Amino acid sequence: MSPDTIFNIVVRAQAGDTGAFGQLFEHFQSRVFGIAMQRLRNTAEADEVTQEVFLRAFRKLAQLKEPAAFAGWLCQIATRLSINRAVRRPPETACEPASFEVSQQSPDTAANDLMQLEDAEQLRDGLDRLGDLDRRTLMAFYFDGQSLKEMSVVFDSPIGTIKRRLHTARHRLHDVLTTMQPA
Repeated sequence: MSPDTIFNIVVRAQAGDTGAFGQLFEHFQSRVFGIAMQRLRNTAEADEVTQEVFLRAFRKLAQLKEPAAFAGWLCQIATRLSINRAVRRPPETACEPASFEVSQQSPDTAANDLMQLEDAEQLRDGLDRLGDLDRRTLMAFYFDGQSLKEMSVVFDSPIGTIKRRLHTARHRLHDVLTTMQPA
């Protein structure tokens, strides 16, 4: 598709033509999927990110001031959403098949429950020993599930400052929890 054709389709889509947006989806879907796949290396997650990218693009298309910049704008959304997904997902661990069988058996629930309660209590104690700003920062991100952007608004600070505070607060919590461990 030529740049002029894309420009015309974007203008039609901005005017509310859903068929035109469908054409954009068909043309750019593989490129967006490739960007997501490059970052995530997981087909299912890349599919989800691709859908989210086009949903976000559809909602925000009216805000695009320069229709000729659509391709770069879309790729930027794909890159940011892929990075966010990669950062937020839990780390993957490889397990032997036998370990899955063990997890299917009924665990010693009383001991597990007690360990979880002790861990949660130790975490609460550690958080209580932190300064107010460190504690609020960690609580907002990990317990309240706020994004960096949301935290930036709540704390009235730039996102870079929020990232630094999270980094610092995590290290301080680690140090506090380490000192709380019995020798």
